[in-house]
Amino acid sequence: MSTELKMFQPSTTQGDACTYMWACAICEENETCQKDKEGHSRWLVAKRMERIDYKILVMSNKGGVGKSTVSTNLAVSLALKGYEVGICDMDIHGPNIPKMVGAEGQRLKISTGGGIIPHQAYNMKIASMSFLLQNSDDPIIWRDAYKFEFINQLLGGVEWQDLNFLIVDLPPGTGNESVTTIDLIGEVTGCVIISTPQEVALLDARKSVTFARDSELPIIGIVENMSGLDCPHCHQHIEVFRLGGGEASAHDMGVPFLGRIPLDPEVVRQSDYGEPYALFHSDLPTADAYHDIANKVDDFCKKKGSLVQIATKSPFKKK
Repeated sequence: MSTELKMFQPSTTQGDACTYMWACAICEENETCQKDKEGHSRWLVAKRMERIDYKILVMSNKGGVGKSTVSTNLAVSLALKGYEVGICDMDIHGPNIPKMVGAEGQRLKISTGGGIIPHQAYNMKIASMSFLLQNSDDPIIWRDAYKFEFINQLLGGVEWQDLNFLIVDLPPGTGNESVTTIDLIGEVTGCVIISTPQEVALLDARKSVTFARDSELPIIGIVENMSGLDCPHCHQHIEVFRLGGGEASAHDMGVPFLGRIPLDPEVVRQSDYGEPYALFHSDLPTADAYHDIANKVDDFCKKKGSLVQIATKSPFKKK
């Protein structure tokens, strides 16, 4: 690759430092390169992330709680407010975001600068493992060392450019993918923890809170998803997975409660059609729940941004 595409990186070890603005996995010099690849990965992610105002992790210790659905509709709600938004689908084994935005089967392209161009949908930039597979039905059978390259590609190899928000949809649990993502991003603005009301899910939500605290992640709050169903036939409110458990868990753990999202069959249908519910039904009660959570995330980030600016300008800050 042409050296004209390289960027200057001030460093005491400049001769040993790679400054290509793309991930090692897509570099044609990968097999022969003797440079510090992990150091390059961290530098590359840092260069991408410094152009993004807020990095939000959406997480849960348990699968099947609607984390990807909330991530998609949270991102849509923020985009509707006029923000530049990206979604990074970090779920290696079950990447569902492309399906929910009507982009299943799409492939990402490489720019003239060597970076990966994110997919554009509904005024959002999206990158996912699904875009990198030849066949979306193929299972991912990787060891952790290989997963690092993929995570680095999505965070550092993708040309996210200038964004107000990057929503990172983490896989379930507190394993290698989550730890590596947090480590590479460095400064995470905050995390949103998704739960459903039943007790077994709440136990996992509490583990997510503990994980976030141990990782020194700011916790924006807990969302209680699938919180009751309004029957379309009898019009009765049915507590399918009970009600109020997420709020009680947030209170017990001393973290904010962001709100309840009903169990709405239309959300499922819209997701299967690739049409985000918060966009196509933006004036209905379930969409209001997504918008309200997005507003709380926005307020949290603005407040944190103001505190950072105050700290930066403080006369007591060391130069």
